[in-house]
Amino acid sequence: MKLENNTILITGGTGGFGFEFTSKLIALGNTVIITGRNAEKLQEVKSKLPEVFTIQSDVSKSDDISSLFNQVIKQFPELNIIINNAGEMRKISLHQPHDLTDITREIEINLMGPVRMVQQFLPHLKTKKNAAIVNVTSGIALMPFPISPIYGASKAGFRSYTQALRVQLKNTSIKVIEVVAPGSSTPLNDKFVNEDGFNANMLMAPDKIIDAAIKGMKNDKDEIFPGLSKLMRIMSRVAPKFALAQAGKMGASTMYGN
Repeated sequence: MKLENNTILITGGTGGFGFEFTSKLIALGNTVIITGRNAEKLQEVKSKLPEVFTIQSDVSKSDDISSLFNQVIKQFPELNIIINNAGEMRKISLHQPHDLTDITREIEINLMGPVRMVQQFLPHLKTKKNAAIVNVTSGIALMPFPISPIYGASKAGFRSYTQALRVQLKNTSIKVIEVVAPGSSTPLNDKFVNEDGFNANMLMAPDKIIDAAIKGMKNDKDEIFPGLSKLMRIMSRVAPKFALAQAGKMGASTMYGN
């Protein structure tokens, strides 16, 4: 896959994987547009990367996606790649009461958001000779992660959707790529630092993950497993009960209730 002179839209581009994708793809000579919910964070990225184009947009809101599409296609008609990266991860004890709307927030952002993004942009991408949809899932898509049950469910669903999407688009010019990201030292994981069972040494630097993602994209890989996600893939197949038991140790002292 050619990774120069493309026009690329990245959701959740203000930090973590999104920022790394943005900086590295700009350096390769691409036009990059990023979205984010926070206008101040978008401006911070713009100050660091003057070449980037920013649009305030929330992937959990279908109206925002429709407006985003209209703005992007008008301003950047050559758009040929979208990277669905925006995500949220929370610690949730299912023993505690939760608002019935709030409990599904990660599904709205991590699963429904990218599904809607693809559906909205797909007709446009099908008009391009070389196009791609890059979906950032997680090693947690391969096995449950009890301390973050909704996040895990959303990423497992997103992985399944991505695989089905690839089959349906096999006769088009659109390449469907999944980046199965391992645990990383990004703000997404900061909330787990003080939990029992947390091991910071197992976190991979986000720039290394995105380096691996870009290398895999250049080599036309459909699925990219940086770092420990390779091991998680093996463990989920050969020893799923053991893998779940190990994952269940994270936050065990506060997670389990009666």
